[in-house]
Amino acid sequence: MVTIGLVLAGLAALLHVYIFVMESVTWTSPRTRATFGLSAQEAEATKQMAYNQGFYNLFLAIVTGIGIALVLSNEDDAGVALVLAGIGSMAAAALVLLLSDRSKARAAITQGTLPVLGIVALLVGVLA
Repeated sequence: MVTIGLVLAGLAALLHVYIFVMESVTWTSPRTRATFGLSAQEAEATKQMAYNQGFYNLFLAIVTGIGIALVLSNEDDAGVALVLAGIGSMAAAALVLLLSDRSKARAAITQGTLPVLGIVALLVGVLA
């Protein structure tokens, strides 16, 4: 189960790298604006906020990736701790999004499913 948890965590990290690209690199592009349902004016007005938020997502992905690398290097305790910190924060952020704006339920589920499944699989594997 640990391997499944790490794969799910890795996929969650890749999703958060993609979110970083959208928020910090392509925020004002037509495709990203359509994804987030923003007009050109709204995207321009929120560009700095999105830029910062994108890096938050990138840092969560990096923490998760370092944790995965540590587990693969037989540094299980530190690696699992970092993976759980990364995907736990991703899951918590998805929950905050869901609770703060029900119209964003689809985005919250997209953002939170892989981390939650990763947490469950990793904990089952570690605690078994």
